[in-house]
Amino acid sequence: MPVALAAPDFAELTRRLRREVDAALEEYATYGDDCPPHLAEAIRHSLLAPCKRLRPLLVLMSCQACGYDHRNALPAACAVEMIHTYSLIHDDLPAMDDDDLRRGRPSCHAQFGEATAILAGDALLAQAFEVLATGLPASIAARCCGELAVAAGACNLVGGQEDDLQGEFSGLGYEQLERIHRRKTGAIIRVSLRLGALVAGADDEKLAALDTYGENLGLAFQIVDDLLDLSGNEASLGKRTGKDSGHGKLTFPAVLGEAESRRRAGELAAAASDSLAPFGSPAAGLEALARYVVERDH
Repeated sequence: MPVALAAPDFAELTRRLRREVDAALEEYATYGDDCPPHLAEAIRHSLLAPCKRLRPLLVLMSCQACGYDHRNALPAACAVEMIHTYSLIHDDLPAMDDDDLRRGRPSCHAQFGEATAILAGDALLAQAFEVLATGLPASIAARCCGELAVAAGACNLVGGQEDDLQGEFSGLGYEQLERIHRRKTGAIIRVSLRLGALVAGADDEKLAALDTYGENLGLAFQIVDDLLDLSGNEASLGKRTGKDSGHGKLTFPAVLGEAESRRRAGELAAAASDSLAPFGSPAAGLEALARYVVERDH
């Protein structure tokens, strides 16, 4: 149902929305007797770990920006977080990015073994679509399932990850690097915004504006992520730093330099904010989130 939205304090808004997402994820991650306890523990270890919940926040805030009660979009927010967490579990595997720390905890395979980590990721991938199919009205669920599947598939998230792996030590330039991350990072950020808008019944103009916002925000987020890998604090980030250069990963600072990377991230965040004009004050949360993405230190 449509609601009138005030402009809440951004920090309080994000705390409140994260609490709602965390409570919903806790419920979804309570499995029956047929789920092996070791597998359930591995899923919960990764899914419920403390983190920013950026992508679920985008789902809920885009729903709010469209003047709709964000609680209707909680299944979509949780589905996106399940896809994101599955991708992190698999990215951390020795055959991929080989990381032993994630969200301030041992990565899933470091804690539970590679086989169980793979299965935990597989389970979350499947559950994401179950949550959408059972938690939203049928016509909206069908469209959300289709869009999330495309964003997570071979031409976007998975394809971007493959190109990122193949790009090690290859000397790719800025355009190729941007293309990788518009898919690997940006596709899930864009679809998060679209799912919240679809739940809200947004028109084509608002969907297009959110696409533009997400395109710019996703790239800004990745640039800042690369910068933090160089100079961020491992304890606050909750993951290893300096790994990308050590593994020969092509990064934005390596291509553009640190100063130009920071300038480019700020430019992208400003463009993201500018695209929110069709929404007016209900999009205040998204506008503040764009600023947070370039100012964050973790």
